[in-house]
Amino acid sequence: MTFFEQPQSFDRRLFLQRSGMGFGSLALAGVMGDSSFAGEEKTHFPGKAKHVINVFLNGGMSQVDTFDPKPELTKRGGQMLPFDNLQTERKTGVALPSPFKFEKHGESGTPVSDLFPHLSQHVDNMAVIRSMYAELPNHEMSLMLMNTGDQRLVRPSFGSWLTWGMGSENKNLPGFIALCPGGLPVGGAGNWRSAFLPGVYQGTHIDTNQTDPKKLIAYVHNERLNQQEQKSQFDLLQSLNRRHLEQRPGEAELDARIRSFELAYNMQMEATDAFNIEQEPEHIIKMYGEGPQNRQLLLARRLVERGVRFVQTWHGGGQPWDSHGNIAGAHRTVANQCDQGLAALITDLKERGLFDETLILCTGEFGRTPSVELGQNGGGASQGRDHNHWGFSLWLAGGGIKGGTVYGATDEFGFKAVENPTSIHDLHATMLHLLGYDHEQLTYRYAGRDFRLTDVHGHVVKDILA
Repeated sequence: MTFFEQPQSFDRRLFLQRSGMGFGSLALAGVMGDSSFAGEEKTHFPGKAKHVINVFLNGGMSQVDTFDPKPELTKRGGQMLPFDNLQTERKTGVALPSPFKFEKHGESGTPVSDLFPHLSQHVDNMAVIRSMYAELPNHEMSLMLMNTGDQRLVRPSFGSWLTWGMGSENKNLPGFIALCPGGLPVGGAGNWRSAFLPGVYQGTHIDTNQTDPKKLIAYVHNERLNQQEQKSQFDLLQSLNRRHLEQRPGEAELDARIRSFELAYNMQMEATDAFNIEQEPEHIIKMYGEGPQNRQLLLARRLVERGVRFVQTWHGGGQPWDSHGNIAGAHRTVANQCDQGLAALITDLKERGLFDETLILCTGEFGRTPSVELGQNGGGASQGRDHNHWGFSLWLAGGGIKGGTVYGATDEFGFKAVENPTSIHDLHATMLHLLGYDHEQLTYRYAGRDFRLTDVHGHVVKDILA
């Protein structure tokens, strides 16, 4: 993209159209509420996926206890492992064998531990990457890296990039929704920030501990004014805002405010319906199971079904998968909370014809060590595992993914990625490819530089593509 200098006679539409390889016009359509825009025709090439459901197991799922069995770890149990200078956040000691049993499943024979008895029945629909790696064994930085492609600087999240690029299929619901029960994950709203992209593309947080649709989204209904009175009030407010904007062309914050008011007004018609899972048949509710994790996975299906572009489901406030002590009990607890819902999500999407156009990503921010964690003074092993960014596992399904695939490998103990190491930038490049984008061309000009989600990195992992 060539450098664009702002002319003295500033044409905002022309400016946005020239910003970001022409994707600025998509941003303008979203900001100004162009409900006719569907999005797909504006991708670089036809993509397999139209929507993303990102299941975030925040805290760090242990790869050697879920999708990456290591017989050698069992043999070396209680022994020191032959690794030098592999930094972990805390001190670690001897090898800790997995307390969980692995079995091969499906025609592909993909091994999964007994932590996921329901999900394991869908391995032929999944691609497991065993060779992921991050940069640091730190929650905040690794969460930012996984979500925004940068672990230190303020950058737009994946969901913001996607909704900016593709637009929304439903003007009555946010294009990017973050579901998280019981508070915020580490890093808070920074995980779904829009940064220098227009504010309308920031994720909308919903606390899914609530079950009443009217409480899930606070103040979605006006108890004092009827529909006609609200419409008159809204029209007046928007006319004043647009008059204000005409005198201040190019003010992104004003654009976002106008669009936010419009979205809030429109949500009254559809949000309550979208978040009311009681409308589902009883057998669907039972298929997903009880609890906020399973319930929000059902919500995710309802949202993509209604055209929401990017739905993120967080396991809970803080870092629920952060099993520093008693890995057997801690991981069993959190896995039980989502296993049934994850399997139901795949089944449900397939039955509704949505699976092939919905990309599912299930990941944490990093993995966990194969060695036991010690106290800060080097003693007091607690049968738990420390943070491990050197090598970890995640899985994808739907939306152009080759099912029954296992890609990459860690060493014989599950500590470090050694075969086909895959960075977060590679993951993002691959996901964008499945959605119809060349990650090197999806750019946004800000502060004199063309920014992209993958910065100057990233390669598409072609071996997991259908």
